Amino acid sequence: MNRRRAPGWAALALVTTLALTGALTGPAVASPAAASAQTPTTVVATATDGVTHEQNDRVPKGSVWTQHYFPSSDGSGTELHGDLLMPEGVPAGQKVPVILSIGPYFGHMGQTNPEGWTHTGPSNRFQDFIEGSDLFAHGYAFLMVDLRGFGGSTGCLDWGGPGEQADVKAAINWAASQPWSTGAVGMYGKSYDAVTGLIGNDLKQSALKAVVAGEPLWDMYQYIYSNGVPRPNVTGTANAYNGIATMAPLSDDDGHYQANARYEDDHPGCLTENSAGYRISDQNDPFWTSRDLAKMAQGTDTPLFVTQGFIENNTKPEEMQEYLTNHTGPERGWVGQWDHVRGGDRVSDGRLAMGREGWYDEALSFYDQYLTGVQPSVDYPTYSVEDSTGHWRAQDTWPVVERDVTLPLGRGSYLDDGGASARASLAAAGTPAPKAAQPSGNWDMENAPATEQPAPKGLAKGIAKRQQAGEVGSSFFVWSQPLAQDVRLTATPNIALTAKGEGNIMLKLYDVGPDGKAVMFDEQVSLLKSGRMSVDLKATDWTLAAGHVLAVEIGSIQTGSWRDTPSGQTVKVSGAVLRLSLDDPSDDVATQGDRSPYLDTYLRQYTVDLPAGPASFTVTLGGHI
Repeated sequence: MNRRRAPGWAALALVTTLALTGALTGPAVASPAAASAQTPTTVVATATDGVTHEQNDRVPKGSVWTQHYFPSSDGSGTELHGDLLMPEGVPAGQKVPVILSIGPYFGHMGQTNPEGWTHTGPSNRFQDFIEGSDLFAHGYAFLMVDLRGFGGSTGCLDWGGPGEQADVKAAINWAASQPWSTGAVGMYGKSYDAVTGLIGNDLKQSALKAVVAGEPLWDMYQYIYSNGVPRPNVTGTANAYNGIATMAPLSDDDGHYQANARYEDDHPGCLTENSAGYRISDQNDPFWTSRDLAKMAQGTDTPLFVTQGFIENNTKPEEMQEYLTNHTGPERGWVGQWDHVRGGDRVSDGRLAMGREGWYDEALSFYDQYLTGVQPSVDYPTYSVEDSTGHWRAQDTWPVVERDVTLPLGRGSYLDDGGASARASLAAAGTPAPKAAQPSGNWDMENAPATEQPAPKGLAKGIAKRQQAGEVGSSFFVWSQPLAQDVRLTATPNIALTAKGEGNIMLKLYDVGPDGKAVMFDEQVSLLKSGRMSVDLKATDWTLAAGHVLAVEIGSIQTGSWRDTPSGQTVKVSGAVLRLSLDDPSDDVATQGDRSPYLDTYLRQYTVDLPAGPASFTVTLGGHI
């Protein structure tokens, strides 16, 4: 529980509550099941008639709910809807700072699907944050705004594009300009509504004082394509958001909300238009350049607190480093080895999903510092980082790089057959690979399934064996010498090469132990390009232990869930080099945190048999060969 002192008026309101109830309880909202199991209180708020928890049990305790409508900032006529939660008991004339969250998941009927609510009320999407931070007791308002086309807002969907950027700008300025507002706005979100936080930073709005963004996309293109290769959700994500946009309002929503929520009924072209943009595979098309959040962050300085799982398979750390490099303002970060989770989430056995205590306190302290001028009472690390060993360290920035190296990978050939020849060899050896199930791809950013399939048993080892026999297969490997000391690979690895042939290429990095067990810890795919080409892998923070070997695999796309089209051609690779940023783990400064539970899940899924082969390069903090 947060122990920071509450404003005087909030403390007085809390004393009154205790006197009436005889107990100290945090803000809570009824679940759909609980709401249907009791006689609900169902008063619906307007802009002027506020509603408390006692009048509607979907309103968090300690707050007053009102609804508001205001125009977007692009002159399109789009009308935005917002649910405002003000701290209960604010004296007349008292102004408060505002935490804004804007996205597609705040509809009264449910976040991504109808949730069975029997009466309307504000979304409980960030009830964990409201309760965990004691937000209202600390004098903050919380504003949830529906992006265009979602919930109670009109307009056509525009996934991360200029339309949504105009919505974010309008919401920030509306929150800052209200008579009850101090004019200081912070943004909070996870996944999609973390993306809108990055957009808010990119827009350089003076009223925006801080952004807390958990597990965002750093560039919208990378969620749909990998360097021209479609991902499984290339059409499905559009379908998922079209579905969210067309959810029917609840029967007791007011007439204004109901009319706006049915906007797509009278504008069916909105859904078709939304789907069309996702089919553009060219990253340089204006559709995607207008959504390149990392590039747009150049010169921005809004204080930014981010979280990112390096090994998550949903909103991956692609162009993360570019965004943070382009951002020049104060930063805070939790980065480590988890999946698509929130800072305060816990797994089924009660362990914290990120492994680190104190998310809500630290997030609120960040807002206190930049929205109200209250300096933190705790000396928080600028970046708290969990590496692949499960240990946490404190850093003044991310990444910390002691040496950049360029390692020669030489030349080789592979057959762009989607792994067919490698799987045929497994079958001939009596261990046929199971047919990989292709996911439907119909998911949104918040609810992506586990799409990555484990590599078939023996696949990597079989490819390496065929390579050593002089055969050209679905890929080839290059190995380092065993490391003389522990070395951390951090930042964004890059591979540059010249390829002769057409088709696709997959690039993977493995941590190979002396026992022949190897963990695939980074990967990327791309369409082949004529001439010299360069591919960034995902950002990483992986420690290779002394005695281990770094293996690089170059070849056809034969694992994962990309919707690639193999060319069937033999591709000749020459002049390949691997660019790495290295750090020495021996000088880490430890900070509190436990091993994130997902790390062990990842290790089980991505560990394969791959004995080290003949070495052709050396990885060392002191230089390279």
